[in-house]
Parts: sequence; C-alpha cells; structure tokens
Amino acid sequence: MGTPQLEFDSDVEGRIYRYVERHGSATREEVRDEVRVEETAGAKPPRSGTESPARLPVAEFNEYIDDLLESGPLTERDGRLYVEPDEETEIHETDGFEYVVRPADEDDREAIAARIREVADEGAIVVDERVADAIEQEGALIRLNERESRMFFVAEIRPAGGESAGDESEDRESEREIVGWVHVHGFELPARSHTAELTVGVAPEYRENGIGGTLLERGISWGDDEDCIKVYQSLPATNDAALDMLDEHGWEREATRADHYEVEGELVDEVQMAKRLDGE
Repeated sequence: MGTPQLEFDSDVEGRIYRYVERHGSATREEVRDEVRVEETAGAKPPRSGTESPARLPVAEFNEYIDDLLESGPLTERDGRLYVEPDEETEIHETDGFEYVVRPADEDDREAIAARIREVADEGAIVVDERVADAIEQEGALIRLNERESRMFFVAEIRPAGGESAGDESEDRESEREIVGWVHVHGFELPARSHTAELTVGVAPEYRENGIGGTLLERGISWGDDEDCIKVYQSLPATNDAALDMLDEHGWEREATRADHYEVEGELVDEVQMAKRLDGE
C-alpha cells in the first residue's frame, strides 16, 4: 500500500510532525521539549544517539509550527496539535435523519472503541476486538507516516436541521453521536505493501439505512487514493448481513477456513473476502 509522501521544508518540521503523529496529539510545549537541536552548528551528537539538550527559542519554534499549520499536516485546537488528514466531510441523508462521514480525530478514540466492541460482542466481526485493543493502547488513532498508513472514518449523526459554519455550541456538540466507522490499515512488509485490511461496522439501531455501504465505499476510496491494489477482511460465516453487503459492493469470497471461530459456544467458519482496486 502506498504510504504518504511526506515532504517538509526542514528536518525540524519533519521531527515535529513525527512526534505529534506518533503520540496522537501534543501541546506546543511538549513538542518543543522533545524536538531539540544541536547547541553548536556542526557539533557531534551525544554518544547515546539522543538529541542534545538545547530547546529551540520559542519564537523560532512557533515559526515551524505555524508553517506546519499553514501547509496542512497539522491542526491545532484547544491548545493541542493534531495530525490533519487531507480528507473532506461528506453529508448524507436518509428518510429519517442526516449524518456526516468524516475523518476521525483523537477526540473520537473512546467512542470508536466502544462502537467496535459493541459490534464485536455480537460475534459479527471478531477481528475488530483486536482493532479496539490497538486504538486503546497505542499512542495514535490515525497513523500517516513513511512506514504505516492507518485511517478511520466515522459516521456521525448531527443535530436536526443541520449545522451551519460557526455553529459549534456545546449543546449542539453534545447531541452528536458516532454511529459507525470504517478502518483501513496498510502493511509495512514489502510483500504485502499493496494490500490493506478494511473493517466496517454500524450501531445496531442505525442499520438498514445505507450507512455501512457509505462507510465501506469511503474506506475503499481512501485505499485507492493510497495506491492500494487490494483490500480484504475476514468475517464469521454467520454474519449474513455483512457478507451480503460486501457481495453487493463487488467483493469476492477468496477462501473459507473451517471452524476458525468460536461464537457463543459454537464453531463457526471464517469467510475471507477481498476486493481488487486495480480492475483485475
């Protein structure tokens, strides 16, 4: 799978980005304390290989941050820096409500993990328990670096009547609800760098509204943009609804592993599904 072609105007900007990306978010002071420079031009680095103890002057450091904010890799809100995926928010309507599909951010971590575990508890998408563990334990929800691509999009119910620019009151924010997600994860190994694992799920009360299909296509589109040739996922054979949805969206059944899962005390086959993105 293609990884982001990260280009920065300086080594310092690259190190700032990588620190924020690795940790999910950070304050300016946290980053400034970690991203240090040599005190004397041309000085040898310490024998340990760590950075020398000199912090950048505040004004100079803030210039680097402002450049990153202006050029797009990072965003800042409530005093913290975050990675800013270059992805748009899409508005969708059903007969009963409106929802948006947008890139996830670090504030969504708890809600996404809860939704994943809710679906996993049904025995529907067993592999997602591992995804939930990963996003709860690791430093960042989204990974966009030279070695790894991991992206989440979420479906979010918005307050009735839509929301205009600048209308971000706490009451309206509290009415938002994440009802589904799609997760796309690329691999570092060269032999599998053209593939990505995709999982998708929707809260039970919001199914049969097309949300799952919308999320699925958004995840596939992102993988295609990242030069991925093939996306795949594995499901229990008992998850008829998910298998039917994948069939409808052009996925193919590549293999079946007998008795691969135990769901509610019963042995269940695993169905391995995949979709080619290169037209083959």
